[in-house]
This record gives sequence, structure tokens and C-alpha cells, in this order.
Amino acid sequence: MSKEISLKVKNKFINKYKNGYPLLLKEAILNVEQLKKEGMLLRLTDENNRFLGKGYYGRQNKGVGWILTQKENESINQNFFDNKISKALNRRRSFFQDNTTTAFRVFNGEGDGIGGLTIDYYDGYYVITWYSHGIYAFQDLVIRSLQNVTAFKGIYQKKRFNTGGKYVDEDDFVTGVRGEFPIIVKENGVRVAVNVNEGPMTGIFLDQRNVRKAIRDKFAKGRRVLNTFSYTGAFSVFAALGGAEKTTSVDLANRSLPKTIEQFSVNGLDYEAHDIKVMDVFKYFNYAFKKGITFDMIILDPPSFARSKKHTFSAAKDYKDLLKQAINITEDNGVIAASTNYSGFGMDKFKSFIKQAFKETEKKYKVLEEHDLPEDFQTVTAYPEGNYLKVVFIKKYSE
Repeated sequence: MSKEISLKVKNKFINKYKNGYPLLLKEAILNVEQLKKEGMLLRLTDENNRFLGKGYYGRQNKGVGWILTQKENESINQNFFDNKISKALNRRRSFFQDNTTTAFRVFNGEGDGIGGLTIDYYDGYYVITWYSHGIYAFQDLVIRSLQNVTAFKGIYQKKRFNTGGKYVDEDDFVTGVRGEFPIIVKENGVRVAVNVNEGPMTGIFLDQRNVRKAIRDKFAKGRRVLNTFSYTGAFSVFAALGGAEKTTSVDLANRSLPKTIEQFSVNGLDYEAHDIKVMDVFKYFNYAFKKGITFDMIILDPPSFARSKKHTFSAAKDYKDLLKQAINITEDNGVIAASTNYSGFGMDKFKSFIKQAFKETEKKYKVLEEHDLPEDFQTVTAYPEGNYLKVVFIKKYSE
């Protein structure tokens, strides 16, 4: 293990770090020139050399590393990683015992004590995601920890530290037995086809588990459902299983058609009874509005940032206007599931977008329920940005 490098934290950031803020900000460091090689261990002190914490240097789009411990005598070694991962697995014990859900998060970055690292579980296969070259420097320790503290069929990895935090496209298999994909996992009893060795994503966004359940159990019955930015159609499948009259899935990616057909088929649903459209969501909204096509429920879960030939979407700037388009084709007494995974604002700001969108379309609404991250996505209160998911179920009324 490399020698620790000493970094001094500026006075105005001292309380932030004393209170457990885990992200190392470049602007908080006095001697930032000491940061040379990602993966180097760091010892943080105040300007008077009083100890604040230990961590590592790893550049992400939101910081230059993570604090791992506030204990001066704790070493960042194999035992440290074993303990952190073992505790995380124990926290998810109820998930491992639930045979109706066999895909979930087992290690959620800073929420479980190691920022920049996530580990997901897919029915015996672990998928590690590395968010910087810095955390990837600890690859051997993390993999050995999984070997030390749990059993598995195989381990795969996703490197998310290419230019701009993009996925490094390569064979993601690490160790164990290679899977034959897709494998079928379960989520609240619903079958989901996943492939953990096919690009940066696996076929299901695990953080939306409770939202999918709510759609199936509370909101979909008898409704005509539009699922925008639909990816592999999981929301549509849950809506159909919840008794939706019909679902329409819209996504620009060509893969969305075969992937959505696959998700319907593994659940014994007739995909031909539903619409699957490969097209720009923004173009579809315009098309539906002009043709007078309306829905009783719209699921609005755009990426934080998206670009097509004619549109650029930023959640921070454009969510309100996107929501207005959804409102315009939602029937009175219909429901909109408004969702964002953008960490740059909180629930209050998100709800202000909702309020403004309804005001500008001269419609009334009622908030039916709200969701944030599910319980397997452990977070820490000192780092509110880590609780990034915001979902609001809204009922629309006419003025």
C-alpha cells in the first residue's frame, strides 16, 4: 500500500468534514498540487495539522476523492475492505432471504463507507462499478473481500472512468463462472431479463424497485399508460401486470424494441397487445399532442442529460418544460409519475418544477405519494446529494 500523502483542508471547510461529509472537494484543499497519482492514500488535517480523516485520491465529475475513515489509527487495508463489505452484506440480509427479489444493491458507495464504489447483486452474480481510476487502484482488495466474505457464481465489473465518466467498453468478466445471458432475476415476483456483460447497463435500474411496485399495485389498473425514456420497458411490464389497459413504451435507442419484447415475453405477456415505439420522446410528445392522443398515466423518467439530433435535455434546466408536455396529453384524473435521478437539486426544488409546470398549463394537481432511494441504497445524512432519486406521483385535475 502506498504511503499516505498529507493534505490540508481550508478553514471554511473544516466543519463540513468534521460532520462527516465524505466527498473530497478540490476547492477545499490548500495544497492541491500534492494530488498526483489516482489511488494514492490521503491524510487530511486542518491548517493547524489536526487530524480530520483518511481517504484516497480519485477524480470524478463531482470531486477529487473520498474520505474513508475519521479514525486516525484505522488503516486502509484488506481488513478495512473486508469489514466494510461484510457489514454491507449483513445490512441486506433480508434481501438475500427474499426469494421474490433476487436483484438488489449490496454496496452503495459512500453510504456503505467507500465512495466511488458500488456493488450490485443479480441472483449469484456480483457487478462492481468503479467510478474513478482512484478506486480502481483498490480492485484486488475489493475482489478479495468478496471472495473472503461471501459466495458467488461470478463477478463482473463496470469501469465508469473513461472521458467524462463514461463506461470503458470491454469484456466485464472478472472471476468465477461466466454467466449465460440473459439471466432471469426476480423483483417483487416479476421476472426481469438482465445481461451483466453487455455495456454499462444491465437491463434494469435497481433504484426504481419501489416505484415499479407502486405502479403495479396502486396506479396502473385500467389505465392507458405511456412509458417515456422506457429503456427495456420494465415500467411497462409492471404496469401491464398491474392491469393496465394498454402500455406504450417510447425510447430513442434501437435496442429498446428487442429488449422490451424480451421483458414482456419472459413474463408471459403478449407484447403485440402493447405499443413499443423507437423514436425521440420529445418528437412523440409533439406527435401525440397534434393527433389528440391522451393517456391515463404517464411515466416520466428521463436521464439527467440526453442529446438527440434535434433536442438536448438537461434535468436542471428542462424538466419543467418536459413535464408540461406530459401534462398536455394526460387525461383529467390521470396520474403522472415524475422522476429524476439528478443529484444537483433536492426534492423541494423538484416539487417547485412540478408546481410551476401545472401553473403554466393552468391545471390543478395533487401529490399522491413520493419516493426516494429504496432501503438497499444506503445513504448518509451528511451527504444529501447521495440520496439522488426523486419520484412524485401526481394526479392531474382540470382548472
